[in-house]
Amino acid sequence: MHAPANPFAGQKSSSRSIERVAFGVCRSATYFILLCAACIFGTILFKGAGTVFQTTAPFINVPFLTQAPETLFVFEHEGVKMKMGDKEFRRFKEEKGLPDIAAESYVYSSGGIFPCIVGTVLLVVGSMFIALFIGISSAIYLNEYSTHGRFVTFIRLAILNLAGVPSIVFGLFGVGLFVAFMPLLQNFDNPAAPTLPVGFGHYLNFSGWNVCLLSGWFTLAFMALPVVITASEESLKAVPMGFREGSLALGATKWQSIRTNVLPYALPGMLTSSILGIARVAGETAPIMFTAAYVVRDKMPWDVERPLDMLFQGVMALPYHIYVVSSKIPQNEYTERVQYGAAFVFLVIVMGIALTSILLRIKMRARYRW
Repeated sequence: MHAPANPFAGQKSSSRSIERVAFGVCRSATYFILLCAACIFGTILFKGAGTVFQTTAPFINVPFLTQAPETLFVFEHEGVKMKMGDKEFRRFKEEKGLPDIAAESYVYSSGGIFPCIVGTVLLVVGSMFIALFIGISSAIYLNEYSTHGRFVTFIRLAILNLAGVPSIVFGLFGVGLFVAFMPLLQNFDNPAAPTLPVGFGHYLNFSGWNVCLLSGWFTLAFMALPVVITASEESLKAVPMGFREGSLALGATKWQSIRTNVLPYALPGMLTSSILGIARVAGETAPIMFTAAYVVRDKMPWDVERPLDMLFQGVMALPYHIYVVSSKIPQNEYTERVQYGAAFVFLVIVMGIALTSILLRIKMRARYRW
């Protein structure tokens, strides 16, 4: 005797079969992407950790994190294979009285990446400050002040188009606008033609910023603007209109209402935009190689006479350094060590900056609940 069929069981049909197949395909694609990402990051973490960390005290490769890149010399002396950086190799030859030693040289395979770390942090933090200021201001105008019309529609369309522009185009844009044509403030008190007087005996000339931090900041900031503006505008839209109307009903001006009753509740979402912006600009190589980065830079950005001159110094950067070491010089076991070590440190820096934004967002969300 057969058991009665369950009247509430799902009936077999071609639509349900297609749904199961589609679900399996989507899940398989997701797992495949996660597997690829795990392989990439796992390789970087495994090989990079071997460069950054060591088995003996202090368990961290301090010279790699605190020294500048150098050329590595590999040679044999008294039957022992030795590896020395450029400075140490020169001292060794002077001490031993051996002016000519047959040695193999490997560019950027010794020393460390400290100037690259400093340059990367300065570029990311400076560009995000500029992008957040301009982007949040633009989002406030679009969402709070503007009226829907053709002009605003055109602006939003331009923002969407800006998000799809390749990074190399931003680099060329930065060269044309910031490197070649923008005011050169390090000659702030040099009355060279053509100039504009700005008071107190100072003059502003238009020779160009050249390759410097300021050019890199603005170029990277413009790259992050579409993400920042879009996310900030959505955060402002999420704040209920009653917050604005209640403030206006109590006699506040529109800006007072925005500043006290809208922005505090939208800031967590705006910090999310900063995280997305960091992911957009941190790893870019093309824009900074035209506007801010040098292959080798002996001086640190703060080694200047006047504090303002720091903004007009070129820097080394981890993305550009990794690009040069991995593609512009012959590959060997020594360059591989530098590549993965630099990539590991770069990931840690980006994760640290993003984590700071996440913690600030969590703190603000806990403070402003509605």
